[in-house]
Amino acid sequence: MTARSTYSLDLGRWTRRNQGMLVALGTFAVAFGVLAANLGQSIGYYDVSSTFAATATLAIAAIGATIVVISHGLDLSVGAVISLSNCLIAANVSDNPQSMLFWAGAGLFAGIATGTFNAIFIVLFRLPSIIVTLAAMFIVQGLTLLVMAQPGGMVHPTFSGFFLNDVVPGFVPMPAVLIVLSLLAWGMIRKTRLGTYIYAVGSDEEAARAKGVPVVVTRMAVYVIAGAYYGLAGIFLTAQTGSGDPTVGPPMLLPVFVAVILGGTAFAGGRGGCIGTVLGAFTLMLIVNLLLVFNVPTFYSTVVEGCMLIAAVLAASGSRLRHIGQSLRLALLGVINGSGPVIRRRHEAAIAPPRADDTLPAACLTRWLRRNHSDLKSALPAWAGLVVVLIMTAVLFSDRLGVGSYVNSLLMLSTFLAVLALGQGSVVISGGLDLSVPALITFSGVMLCEWTMPGSNLGNWSILAVCLAGLLIGAISGLGIGLVGIHPLIMTLAVNGILDGMTLVITDGTPRGLPPAPVSWLMTGRLIGFTPVVWMLALFVILASVLLGRTAFARKLYSVGSSQTVAYFSGIAVARVQVATYALSGLCSAIVGILLAGFSGQAFIDMGTPYLLPSIAVVVIGGVAMTGGKGIYFGMLGGALLLTALSTVLQGMLMPLAIRNVIFGFVILAAVLGLREKSR
Repeated sequence: MTARSTYSLDLGRWTRRNQGMLVALGTFAVAFGVLAANLGQSIGYYDVSSTFAATATLAIAAIGATIVVISHGLDLSVGAVISLSNCLIAANVSDNPQSMLFWAGAGLFAGIATGTFNAIFIVLFRLPSIIVTLAAMFIVQGLTLLVMAQPGGMVHPTFSGFFLNDVVPGFVPMPAVLIVLSLLAWGMIRKTRLGTYIYAVGSDEEAARAKGVPVVVTRMAVYVIAGAYYGLAGIFLTAQTGSGDPTVGPPMLLPVFVAVILGGTAFAGGRGGCIGTVLGAFTLMLIVNLLLVFNVPTFYSTVVEGCMLIAAVLAASGSRLRHIGQSLRLALLGVINGSGPVIRRRHEAAIAPPRADDTLPAACLTRWLRRNHSDLKSALPAWAGLVVVLIMTAVLFSDRLGVGSYVNSLLMLSTFLAVLALGQGSVVISGGLDLSVPALITFSGVMLCEWTMPGSNLGNWSILAVCLAGLLIGAISGLGIGLVGIHPLIMTLAVNGILDGMTLVITDGTPRGLPPAPVSWLMTGRLIGFTPVVWMLALFVILASVLLGRTAFARKLYSVGSSQTVAYFSGIAVARVQVATYALSGLCSAIVGILLAGFSGQAFIDMGTPYLLPSIAVVVIGGVAMTGGKGIYFGMLGGALLLTALSTVLQGMLMPLAIRNVIFGFVILAAVLGLREKSR
């Protein structure tokens, strides 16, 4: 072999190994070139310094998230930790150096403590990283509200100046130094055994364990290191803004994942790096600046970020793009022919028709109890907890509790979670998770009022239009997950961001109109002693129980959730089931948006935000396994009633929202932990 061929071979190997970073560098170069060409002036030192300052928080936080993703994990608590670090410093720091140093350390420690919390439950208790970090996100948000209930605080200019001034005047800005130091810290870790172990665990945890890699220690270190980066990001954000804001962190979750994916880090784990992530963060910031140059409203930023996240995931895997057309063609052929795989048809043909005795109510009930014995056992704790909460409510508020009004209020308020439970529960049973619920609820409520206005000519037909829109949006998420192969978390997070932006664009930030009269009557009227929606809830429960208990869709759904591979080789069209499942979730979210608009008498921005955690909590509390393939609607209904009754008690005790968030977060962890213990 000649020296030239050896050089070409080494170059090709290096290119393949660093493909993600090279793509990130190319994307950054294109974005920078377009921005420079449209600025109308040369880019000076001030522009460079400002860009570093604007990007540093995102870049540092994204480095931490990248390390978690490399280890084949996911961390949703990043934004909440940034908020906690920010508020801790802004609410307490004074103008002396000792105070600044101490509270900066407290902000860093907040991230490390959260990372340790995540590591304990994920690694030692073996709970899903998505659920643990989601619960941690709400717990940390609650703690943040206890520190600072609303934006405020003041940071001394000396603190801000240390992080924002130039290290070398007119030449080296401090934010650039912080980013470089953050990369160097990861580079040092990368060169150690721990760095090698992180990539090994991310590539194949079982193989790494077989090779003697200390998997437990490695995975715990990953979340602690990531938490430290989040805390550092919060410290810089505090210096940059000069104040605290408990809501500043959560919106950063979408940009963080966009930066990670743009940087070439694969969510499959074991591949990627932090240099590419930093380039991805700068690319995203340049694109946001491009929107400003072209006078595009800032409302479009989340739309762009969501679209970029999906595009980056697609670009990260060329094989997916090659298979999309084939998958769509097979799916369309299945729809046109009206038949599935031969294996499934044979399986269905082999099912014997029911005997006459099997159709008797007693026989049906016995068979149902026998078939769902395990699921009922998992669902019963939710109903037992409901009984305990009801007794506690009767004892605490016996002097001012009207039984009839309380039952009506409990059932009416439970309707929102009971409807969401069907959609989110079906998604979880299929092995996924729907994070687009909040934005879809808000979008549906806002569009209901928008389309009911006299100029729209829809009138009461707006109800059907909103339901169809929710169904379509959910189906789009399902297509991305089922046909394209995008991770459910990433796809639904991107859709959530796109819907958030679309809602702001359509309404210009101010929702208009009122809900249709039938919707308002449904939520505030009276029918045979109850609010009309209570009777609708009774019908919905029956239909949901039948859908998840006695239909072909249910059988396919549970099969897909148990094992997609086994389901596929059993003749089940897995992609079609996933599309239908997410479409159902979209429809349920749209219905809740309609009901909330009728209940409030209007729609408002972020009306769906409080329902993300509860929509997952009722599913988990109701005995649905987060790994998929297990759970029944009877348990989810119990979870919805329990959570609503518990919220009512906490509100009656004047418990702040912050404490309620903390309690709900721990309730989810306890429920998941209980299900894990039972499954052993």
